[in-house]
Amino acid sequence: MKLNLETIQFINFFEKVTRIRAKDCFFEEDKLIFIVNPGQASKAVGKQGVNAKKFTEKTNKKIKIIEFNPNPEIFIKSLISPIKAETIEREQNTIKITPKSTKDKGLLIGRNAKNLENLKKLVKKYFQEIEDIKII
Repeated sequence: MKLNLETIQFINFFEKVTRIRAKDCFFEEDKLIFIVNPGQASKAVGKQGVNAKKFTEKTNKKIKIIEFNPNPEIFIKSLISPIKAETIEREQNTIKITPKSTKDKGLLIGRNAKNLENLKKLVKKYFQEIEDIKII
């Protein structure tokens, strides 16, 4: 994935505001998603969300800060948050997500399976061994 100038500027501003190094940044619809190293998410958000609010005020972009985890199940759980999954399990090269309700299932899949495709792309970027994600 190549970063364009605008994305690099957002990463630099994020790092300046939060004093946390961003591992990655990408757009998802109308918000920016930042991936930070393990244990850094709460520092990036700041006390009572002060860093996140400051970033949003200055850029007029909503943000989501996700903590990277080398375990794909835990990483996916933080990616789909605030949607709660009953189970996230791995069978060979496939991740199976069981949402708690049909509403959550709809939110995970999204219109024309857009959310699911975005989730697959992102997980594949960090975990090449994962071939597919299924919502049950």
